[in-house]
Amino acid sequence: MQWTDWQPLDKLLNLPRSFKRFIMVSCDSILIPAALYLSVLLITGNLFSIPPIELIVSVLFATALTVPIFALLGLYHAIVRFMGDKAIIAVLQGGILSALTLGIADYFYGHHLNPQTLIIFSCLMVLMIGGSRLFMRRVIHTHSTKKRQKVIIYGAGETGTELLRALKSNASYQPVAFLDDRRQIQRSVIDGIRVESPKALPNIIKKHHIKQVLLAMPSVSRSRKRSIINLLEPYPVQIKTIPSLTDIMSGKAAISDIQEIDIEDLLGRDPVEPDTALMSACIKDKTVLITGAGGSIGSELCRQIIAQQPKQLLILDSCEYALYSIERELNNLTNHDVTNLSGNHETTPILSFLANVQDRSRLDSIFSTFDIDTVYHAAAFKHVPMVENNIIDGIKNNVFGTLNCAQAALEHHISTFVLVSTDKAVRPTNVMGTTKRLAELTLQALADTKPKTVFCMVRFGNVLGSSGSVVPLFREQIAKGGPMTVTHPEVIRYFMTIPEAAQLVIQAGAMAKGGDVFVLDMGEPVKIADLARKMVRLMGLEIKDNSNPRGDIEIQFTGLRPGEKLFEELLIGENPSGTPHQRIMKADESYLNWDSMNRLLDGLNQACEKQRFEKIIELMLTEVTGFAPREKPNDHVYRQVQVEKRAREELTKVAVLKSAT
Repeated sequence: MQWTDWQPLDKLLNLPRSFKRFIMVSCDSILIPAALYLSVLLITGNLFSIPPIELIVSVLFATALTVPIFALLGLYHAIVRFMGDKAIIAVLQGGILSALTLGIADYFYGHHLNPQTLIIFSCLMVLMIGGSRLFMRRVIHTHSTKKRQKVIIYGAGETGTELLRALKSNASYQPVAFLDDRRQIQRSVIDGIRVESPKALPNIIKKHHIKQVLLAMPSVSRSRKRSIINLLEPYPVQIKTIPSLTDIMSGKAAISDIQEIDIEDLLGRDPVEPDTALMSACIKDKTVLITGAGGSIGSELCRQIIAQQPKQLLILDSCEYALYSIERELNNLTNHDVTNLSGNHETTPILSFLANVQDRSRLDSIFSTFDIDTVYHAAAFKHVPMVENNIIDGIKNNVFGTLNCAQAALEHHISTFVLVSTDKAVRPTNVMGTTKRLAELTLQALADTKPKTVFCMVRFGNVLGSSGSVVPLFREQIAKGGPMTVTHPEVIRYFMTIPEAAQLVIQAGAMAKGGDVFVLDMGEPVKIADLARKMVRLMGLEIKDNSNPRGDIEIQFTGLRPGEKLFEELLIGENPSGTPHQRIMKADESYLNWDSMNRLLDGLNQACEKQRFEKIIELMLTEVTGFAPREKPNDHVYRQVQVEKRAREELTKVAVLKSAT
């Protein structure tokens, strides 16, 4: 054990400030006489060249004089572990003043100390008192460093340098090296820390037992950050990052606010700047209604729309807490406070409606009271297993809720109606996807009647961080130590960030002509099992499997859930057409006319009212392209009814057999 690991040192550091000052004064009271005695010895070669009584008086006078001088100069208020230039200057000033005053006193009262002795005394005192503090600062730094986590900073630019300075006063991290791709700065030293090539990473990790790498590159593109993460992924280190440059500049976060790597940096693409004309076309100076406003997509639509300065924003949701949360957030946002062209200060009114889209009379009252221009319909049940187990409720909300909103929009002459749809509506194997396809067909059929309202739908895949996304679930499972659950080793999904999805929904709606099915470019598909493994490794942990039984997190494959597919599609037909936006396509798909759709909806409604589950499935099989359920209805009520039905049949068989015998 090194002496810097000495346990009493911790107790010393935790003493009250007043007691620490007493210790410093006591030490100085010893060092000052020592400096004077040593200076006399060095100049005269003999301590007894000055009468002992006179020397003792000089020592006592020097001590009684110098300690108050140091106190007046603020030396005893300086914290040793953070001792800087001011403290060193105070020691120099105190040493010079003490020697001058002592020399003047000696000139009038004894002539025992010659100028050379006073000069040496001053120098020795500065060296001994200043040196003792620098020595203790080094000891304390070495002691505290042993408790700090050694880290590497990736990025030796201005941000990385600022991060280094911030971490030097941080009790949690000790930077030991920079990594940077730029050859011109490699092997240079920044504030005592050497800049190395990323190729040196394995050696640095091994030498310093590194467990974390901090990315100090907040302004680089997402694709560049993803390539760096892929480079670091094979190593047993946790990757963390600093807040975005926007948050740092706005004061929302400090550069030292270390946070976990954003999963969006692994899956999301570099964002495309939204078209400002498309973003504002259906919103600016208009009254906008968002259904399902408390959900993942609905709430992001609220944030994006409020920034476009609508005349009025109406938010509707059946979940009280979700509605309250987004209302409070919107009211706290500063970007919905705008100044109009005349210079008058305006605030967009935000009206909250605790309502259900299945309640047509409530919708009519809202639509008739407010002069609504645009509707973004995001209200839906979207969890596949939940809808699979509650078929009728899923149909009522996703199909008839959409019908209610669309018909209310027609009757009250709404200009634009945008349905937020899903890739699960394409050749669905589950009830949720089928209900969303029926909602699309409903709008297409209504649009076929050439109404004044422009109906369109926007279809996309999974969004990162939404309530239905696997990412929050994986984070929670890793935090608990596993296991992580994946339905199938080969299951594949498309992912998009919530802000990008909301922006593209708004822009697609602005391009609609009527009955349009817009499909968003989701980028490259992601294998969920690979995503799980990547998240584990980026946390600095190891996968636990047969090849590594001592790993940290196990991945368990649970099997596909009812209605779940291995992969999702975005198109029913082929050859989608392009649009003015590079990431928005337009699908050309068949649909029913309104008379046929109306008959289907009537039949579906009657089947729901009578709880006829087989009839519901039959109707969906007949009219929804590609609907291929994997098994019989999985609804809780249906299964219980079937259990009771089979039990009655068995009892009947037993009774018949008994009567026959």
